[in-house]
Amino acid sequence: MKTIKQIILVLIITTLFGCKTDQQTNGKLNVVTTTTMISDLVENIGGDYININGLMGSGVDPHLYKASEGDVSKLVNADIIFYNGLHLEGKLVEVFEKMGSKTKTQIALGEELDKSTLIGSDYFASNYDPHVWFDINYYRQFATKVTKVLAEKDPKNKEAYYANEREYIAKLFLLESDIKAVIETLPKEKRILVTAHDAFNYFGKAYDFEVLGLQGLSTATEAGVQDVQKLSAFIIERDIKAIFVESSVPKRTIEALQAAVKSKGHNVSIGGTLYSDALGTLGTEEGTYIGMFEYNVNTIVNALK
Repeated sequence: MKTIKQIILVLIITTLFGCKTDQQTNGKLNVVTTTTMISDLVENIGGDYININGLMGSGVDPHLYKASEGDVSKLVNADIIFYNGLHLEGKLVEVFEKMGSKTKTQIALGEELDKSTLIGSDYFASNYDPHVWFDINYYRQFATKVTKVLAEKDPKNKEAYYANEREYIAKLFLLESDIKAVIETLPKEKRILVTAHDAFNYFGKAYDFEVLGLQGLSTATEAGVQDVQKLSAFIIERDIKAIFVESSVPKRTIEALQAAVKSKGHNVSIGGTLYSDALGTLGTEEGTYIGMFEYNVNTIVNALK
């Protein structure tokens, strides 16, 4: 059953779309992005040639994010909307569906990937794990798609977009080389990553980690007592030294897991806070995709050593 707020948002969308005109501001494309990972990518490709509005900030959980009236206005006036898709932005789906084809260009980047290569899930609405940015190869594919769309919509600046893409792709290859070197310092038997929810499955698959999350793929699900007890037993059995909090997920779930391990006469430390569904604070190293990835890998490896 829809809430009053949802009904009001639908009415706003309908009204604003009736007034929508396809125009650029200051001669630049108006681009709206959802998650911080996508915002950082689009900013690297688009540079000063676009106006970019990111809906979500640092520490924001995209699984639970709901559009405000201000967000709807941004979406309606956008020339291009880039979002993750694969049902990551679950609470925004109704807004996107209501917009339909009336928005000039609406791109779910995750939907562009080869589905046969994605990690399946019987417990997630899209049947795929949506946290694809933790495989740098997928993020490079995002960059290619973003560049193509920007170049098609703004052909006078296409050479600049493609130049920015080449420079950024080179940085992503260097990032992958650097993190692999760091990971190689951690023995394979210690590569077990326990976090608040299953955001790191693609990371585990790409970089040879066994990954377990307390809450499953979506933070909309709650971890029960049995989940805590089962995972605490696993931690003791495998003698895992550290578990990790996530910046966009309340730390109480991991603290409960730590307490459950302690109640059985064992100790496990909290190895640090990882960035999972959102980047760090804007203006910091962790506020960029590359800085976030480097920080996460160093935090994981140092804690598990």
